[in-house]
Amino acid sequence: MAFVEVKKLIKNYGEFCAVDNLSFEVEEGEIFGLIGPNGAGKSTTINVITTLDDFNGGSVTISGLDIVKNCSQIRGLVGVVPQEIALYPYLTALENVKFFASLYGLKGKELHESAMKALQFTGLADKVDMKPKKMSGGMKRRLNIACGIAHHPKLIVMDEPTVGVDAQSREHIMNSILTLKEKGATVIYTSHYMHEVETICDRIAIIDHGQLVASGTEQELVSMITDCRTIRVKTKWSADFDVNKLTTTLSALPGVNGASVDENVIKIDVKLTENDFSYIIDEIRKFGLPLISVNCETPDLDAVFLALTGHDIR
Repeated sequence: MAFVEVKKLIKNYGEFCAVDNLSFEVEEGEIFGLIGPNGAGKSTTINVITTLDDFNGGSVTISGLDIVKNCSQIRGLVGVVPQEIALYPYLTALENVKFFASLYGLKGKELHESAMKALQFTGLADKVDMKPKKMSGGMKRRLNIACGIAHHPKLIVMDEPTVGVDAQSREHIMNSILTLKEKGATVIYTSHYMHEVETICDRIAIIDHGQLVASGTEQELVSMITDCRTIRVKTKWSADFDVNKLTTTLSALPGVNGASVDENVIKIDVKLTENDFSYIIDEIRKFGLPLISVNCETPDLDAVFLALTGHDIR
């Protein structure tokens, strides 16, 4: 049984259907990316999973518990890192974390130790007495995460946790999420930064108009729109060079779907399953051609997203 099961979820706002028979599963211990264009239904889905909103049809279970019948237990299992900063500006970092952790029943020594560990984990151990109003955007984001994980949730839902932060804070947050996974947490992650999703997510679901468009690993999603990557080799040849023989020879190589030339660039389409291109380069060298540059172009998640939804992620 999957750790999170969303089955035929429906959520309406009046006559508008925000989530339309949406189904997906999240395995225990994985980082699951949930992406889609603005208005696709991501935030609504997250609000339902985290028991912040009701729904009109379908079901959601977390660790085998129904979120309607076992709402109180579910809330103890889930930690939320919202897109909007949710902090009290006039409380210190430690006071903020302790306040949110206390909502989950932590008290006394356990509360203090858990709050301190969360601050240490997010790189804020030396900022316990600093108030959010004096923090940078990146520090606020990290404090937001500390508040969401101090009660040791099994499921952590992160909605755009790196919006507006500097590169150093983004790197720290990414590493922190990977560490949470290593410690056994399950993470649902949304972001408009495709590089982040590609870097940390084990599997990804793309939703649009409240429906599931596709799901799988990055390579599985890429394979839905193409079965090859492109190698471009810039070279030069004489006027009497036999270009047709070159392209015919390359096209016959194992793993190659086809080859063509454009001015002094050789374009070779190679199956996605091929990771070693040395034999192709060796074949080009046999023709006595100089290698000026070699580039490998693999479709990324942005390309998949655009192809499957017709929208740019932003």
